[in-house]
Amino acid sequence: MADIENMQYDSLLIRFKDILKHNNLKYTKQREVVLKTLYNNHKHFTPEKLYLYIKKNHAKLNVGIATIYRTLNLLEESGIATSLSFGSAGKKYELANKPHHDHLICTICGEIVEFENSEIEFMQEEIAFKNGFHLTAHTMQLYGICKNCQHENVNL
Repeated sequence: MADIENMQYDSLLIRFKDILKHNNLKYTKQREVVLKTLYNNHKHFTPEKLYLYIKKNHAKLNVGIATIYRTLNLLEESGIATSLSFGSAGKKYELANKPHHDHLICTICGEIVEFENSEIEFMQEEIAFKNGFHLTAHTMQLYGICKNCQHENVNL
């Protein structure tokens, strides 16, 4: 299994290096660590949380917050990463190579829970068909309050 994951990462890294070259940017270890961190974690990172994570786990690597922002933007523009927008609270990023999924988002703490539901997927296709649409893509984000925040805020 690890060999398959390494092969997948290696091909992703080759693609990333091609994108850097196409954009007249240099490959750097700092940029690769951003990619590898997204690849190895199933979290949704804000640029700031990603910066802190990298500083903690790669203490010897000199990486700046601007590099994090620029690299995330490049990854998103190239389709390697996707983001969820939280308005003035910014974006959270994840790698785009995951199978299709939707999100439950806590409006208090920002926790994100990924889920898949074949019935919902079928209903979306059916609704699109009934309205003369051919779906090419979609995202679903459901907002609410997670269990932990419900327990902490008993007045809800």
